[in-house]
Amino acid sequence: MLDQAYSRRQFLGLAGGLVSIVGLGLVGCGGSGASDAADKGSAAAAESVSGEVTYDGASSFQALVEAAAEKFMDANPDVSVSGSGNGSGKGLTAVAAGTVTIGNSDVFAETKLEADQVKNLVDHEVAVVGMGPVVSKNVKVDDLSLEQLKGIFSGQITNWKEVGGGDATIVVLNRKAGSGTRATFEAAVFGDETVDFKGDAELDKSGDVQTQMGSTDNAISYLDFSHFDDSKFKAIKVEGVEPKSANVTDDSFKIWATEHMYCAKDADDATKAFLEFMLSDDVQGKLVEEQGFIPVSAMKVVKDASGKVSAK
Repeated sequence: MLDQAYSRRQFLGLAGGLVSIVGLGLVGCGGSGASDAADKGSAAAAESVSGEVTYDGASSFQALVEAAAEKFMDANPDVSVSGSGNGSGKGLTAVAAGTVTIGNSDVFAETKLEADQVKNLVDHEVAVVGMGPVVSKNVKVDDLSLEQLKGIFSGQITNWKEVGGGDATIVVLNRKAGSGTRATFEAAVFGDETVDFKGDAELDKSGDVQTQMGSTDNAISYLDFSHFDDSKFKAIKVEGVEPKSANVTDDSFKIWATEHMYCAKDADDATKAFLEFMLSDDVQGKLVEEQGFIPVSAMKVVKDASGKVSAK
């Protein structure tokens, strides 16, 4: 998943502190590699950009995109960046249809779209995110195996006492179909098995899971690391491994995904400039980790569209 890294450029300060993003003359969707951009960025002629960038898709890294958008718009007041986090499936469908300029996704477009739609899109891998199970604060379980998670989310295990907890019915809070977080978690837990992925409720967004988990006893769900909240619920180990970014980088913790931002091959200059900014040092060097994500450059392994993990 990490081999298609989008080109990076550093963004130069102009007089008065205004940073203008290179537009027409720079690499856009489908451009050259990151090292190329790094070499050329300092010498590129700055050119101001204007226009509207819109996005939809994964709610898991919407906060990262929003934080980057604020910085980008501060430097480029003639560009508007706005969007929603309605799930990876909706984001990919929207960018393929041209109703937004960027589709954010926890999964490869190939897993959600037809081949003729995918060929018109360009992938930009902006970060990596760990995802893991979370349980209500009253649940006396701190570690579950993948086999136990499979039993819980398939409805075969229905009481916490079956996995070392108290005698209480397990409340399963699932994400709706189309969620990239759901797809990532489902693939890690069930693999290639065809299993009815069950839940007592199906929620739209990561924020909805946060809220519901904070007000529900005996519940279990799953979230990306950036949405963990110790004040409302607790994240638990999987196979004895703590859900930490350091354990994701070498695949010790198995539930993780690359965060993709897709655009059309003929994307407008404002969209190209914003995607370049997402891969610049301004975002990758600081903002990614501040928002609870892992820089792509920190990963020791890569994952392809089929879910196969291999060393870099």
